[in-house]
Amino acid sequence: MSEALPIALAVVAGTALGGMFYGGLWWTVRKGLLSRQPAAWFLTSLVARTAVALLGFYAVFRGDWRRLVACLAGFVLARILVTRLTRTPSEPSCHPLKGGAL
Repeated sequence: MSEALPIALAVVAGTALGGMFYGGLWWTVRKGLLSRQPAAWFLTSLVARTAVALLGFYAVFRGDWRRLVACLAGFVLARILVTRLTRTPSEPSCHPLKGGAL
């Protein structure tokens, strides 16, 4: 039981880091495309999001590879969640096995 809690917290931390990273990317694309200086938006966002994510992974890691893997799993889970939550209703689901376009 004592080992399960740090792993579960690492998944939660990874999900939060991923939500920040991918949510920040979504926000940057929306704001950057309308900006007069999109390169500055994208570069600043890339550096900030990457720095926060790497520092977060390092803080969670603490020398235990299991926590690092759990954090990475949460990060990937957040990518799936943010992708689904930020999809506009007009976007068709393009799945090759369900008759979507290739």
